[in-house]
Amino acid sequence: MNIPFLDHWRKRHEPSPGAPLVAAFDRDPEGVGELLAECELLRARVAAAGVSLDDTPRSLQELDQLPPRWRDDPEELPWVGNDAGLYLGTVIVRNVRGARWQVLPSGGPVVRLASGREIHVVEAGLDWAMTGSPELSQVYAEAAEY
Repeated sequence: MNIPFLDHWRKRHEPSPGAPLVAAFDRDPEGVGELLAECELLRARVAAAGVSLDDTPRSLQELDQLPPRWRDDPEELPWVGNDAGLYLGTVIVRNVRGARWQVLPSGGPVVRLASGREIHVVEAGLDWAMTGSPELSQVYAEAAEY
């Protein structure tokens, strides 16, 4: 059944694509930060290689030194990259004064530094997982300078 006025009402009342994460973040930013820090796939893969992710800059250096075996699995590659970016963001938020998670209107998480600079950590993690560059420790070092 085609009821034209309902189409206009739906357009005004449908949530935007990123709204659920934005709303959750507004209600409980620390809880969402903990959720973003889980990075289960990355933690499982690096634990098998003997690396412990303890949310420190040193652990980013250890990640940078791992052989990129995840590149052999095209289905796993983007998930490892996503987790690597979220882990990078977690390390920055926990170790750089004034850094905090922020959710963009599109729904993607970024880290905002005290200077106002935004770091698109998921993009950096995906680049790192695919090519090894930029190194996660390098992104952290640049964030720590600001």
